[in-house]
Amino acid sequence: MYNCTLVWERENRIIMPLLILILIIFALAFLFSMLGLGGAMLYIPVLNGFGFDFKTVAIPTGLFLNGVTALSAAISYAKAKMVDFKGAVPMIITSFIGAPIGAMCTRSVSTETLIVLFAIVMIVAGTRMLLSAKKPEPKELLPFHQRAMITGTGGLFIGLIAGLLGIGGGFLFVPMMIAVGYPTKTAAATSAFVVIFSSFSGFASHVAESHFDWSFLFYCSIAVIIASQIGAKVMREKMKVQWIKQMFGVLLIFVAIKLFWNIFF
Repeated sequence: MYNCTLVWERENRIIMPLLILILIIFALAFLFSMLGLGGAMLYIPVLNGFGFDFKTVAIPTGLFLNGVTALSAAISYAKAKMVDFKGAVPMIITSFIGAPIGAMCTRSVSTETLIVLFAIVMIVAGTRMLLSAKKPEPKELLPFHQRAMITGTGGLFIGLIAGLLGIGGGFLFVPMMIAVGYPTKTAAATSAFVVIFSSFSGFASHVAESHFDWSFLFYCSIAVIIASQIGAKVMREKMKVQWIKQMFGVLLIFVAIKLFWNIFF
């Protein structure tokens, strides 16, 4: 009886934190799907905070869940005809090329350096979104050949950053698309579609050196699929554009500050 009690207590100490972690990931997927993001920028630090190794577990797991979240949300947005598939092609191609190159660079970059770079990029993107929150929506989309040149070039650099830092890159795609004339909701919906490819491309580059608990990954995937469907519905029907930008900016800056705090204090 005593041994059974010890086994139950030991299993409970393992299972309860994992259940809490899955619930946190569910909440993050709900939030990020509304913003057209996969969620890796928070999945990764949260996984790391629960004791998973940053490089071998947190980054590849975060990328995989990022792709699943984006895929689920993108399906919902595509059904609502909010995704610009043609405009997404240049970003998909170039970010798909850039992501594995960036992933290979992680082998020669320290964990601390990766986290600092991650935080700096998020502060820049978050500040930009907050500053643009009250600006009117773009009224004219650049011609396809002009925006393809801009978004294609930007997609290559975003793919490199995404692969290097273990993120999907959506938080950079969205501001870039708004800059070339996309309405905010269309930019978020199209970003979700683009992020699918860069996420799984980056994930594939990390698989060889990664360690997974496949049952845990399965349950997390179910959680993000359900949450992202709910989040996409809320974004389509309830969210105001200004709210999306403000949530986007505040979230990025908050996470960046938290990362800096963990590194330097």
